[in-house]
Amino acid sequence: MPHKTFFWFILPSLAAMLLFIALPIVSVAIQSLHIEHEQVLITVENCGPFGCEQETVVDTAATAELRQAQPLGRFNGLGTYFDRGHLATAEVAEIWRTADGIREFFSRLMNLPFYKALVFTLAYTAIVTPSVILLGMAIALGVNALPRMFRGPTIFVSLLPMIVTPLIGSLILFWMIDAEGIIGKTLQVLFDDPELSLKASPTLTWITLFVYGIWHSAPFAFVVFYAGLQTVPGETLEAAMVDGASRWERIRYVVIPYMAPLVVFVTLIQLMDNFRVFEPIVGFSAEANATSLSYIIYSDLRGDVARFGSAAATSLLTIVGVAILLTPVLIRTWRDFNRKRA
Repeated sequence: MPHKTFFWFILPSLAAMLLFIALPIVSVAIQSLHIEHEQVLITVENCGPFGCEQETVVDTAATAELRQAQPLGRFNGLGTYFDRGHLATAEVAEIWRTADGIREFFSRLMNLPFYKALVFTLAYTAIVTPSVILLGMAIALGVNALPRMFRGPTIFVSLLPMIVTPLIGSLILFWMIDAEGIIGKTLQVLFDDPELSLKASPTLTWITLFVYGIWHSAPFAFVVFYAGLQTVPGETLEAAMVDGASRWERIRYVVIPYMAPLVVFVTLIQLMDNFRVFEPIVGFSAEANATSLSYIIYSDLRGDVARFGSAAATSLLTIVGVAILLTPVLIRTWRDFNRKRA
C-alpha cells in the first residue's frame, strides 16, 4: 500500500486518538501539577446588644476572583504526587525507619489511603484476570462440545452476566448477600452463625468482589474463545486423534497454541479493565473495607470541594500502573511477532 494511501486510511483513527485520548491525558497531567486555591479569609466584627466580637469568615468574592484569575489553581509541581494522599514518600520513609520487621511495615503501610487502594487493586487484578481467562476457556470448550441444538440456549445463559449493567449486577448481588438476602441467610444457616455478615468482614468483602468480578467478566472471555474455537483447523484435530492424542492432549498441544493470540488479547483487555475496578465497590457499598485507585479518583471529585489536582494525580498514577502491567505482555507479543517474521 502506498504511504500516501496508508496515511489517509489511518488519519481518522489518529485524529480520534489525538482528540479523545492524547489531549485529555495531557490536560490531566497539567491539572495534576496544580492544587486548589486556599479560601480567602477575612475578620469581621459582629456587634450586638451585649457588645462586639470578631469572627473569621470566607471572603467569597475575593476567593471567586482568585479562582477566576487562575482557574487551574496554585502551581504545586510534583508535590501532589508525593503527599500523604498519594505516594506519601515522607511517611513511607518514616515507617520503614521505625517499623519492627517487614510485617509491621506492610501493616502500617496499609493505613495510607493510596497504598491501601493499590493493594486491593493489584489483588483484584491478579486474581480476577487469570480466573476469567481459565473460566472463559473452560466454558468455551464445554459449549463447543455440546450438540448443536443445545448450544444456542447455553450461550444465551452464559452471556447474561455480561448483558446486565455492572452497577445493576453488583446491586443485585449486594441485596442477595445481605443478612436477609438468599445468600446471606443461607450462609448463616450453613455455618450456624446468625451474626455472620459478608459485608462486615474485610476478607469476605474482598472475596465477594473477586467472585463478582469473575462472574461478570467471564462471558467476554467465553465469547472470544468460543469464536476462536470455530477457526481451529479440523484436519489438525483429526490428525491428532488418529495419532492417539486424548482430549486433554488435543486441547493442550493443538487448541491452546492456536488460541494464544486470543489469550493475549483477552489478557490485555482484562488487565486494563480490572486495574480500573470501580463499579463493584460502589454497588456493594464496600468502600469501608475495599477501595481502589478509581474509587479514590471518584472520592476526590464528589466531595464538597472537588480536588481536581488530587484526582488528576491519581489518574496519572493509574495510567502508569496499567502501562507497567501491560509491558510484559506487549514485549512477549512483539518478540513472538519478530520470531514468526524471521
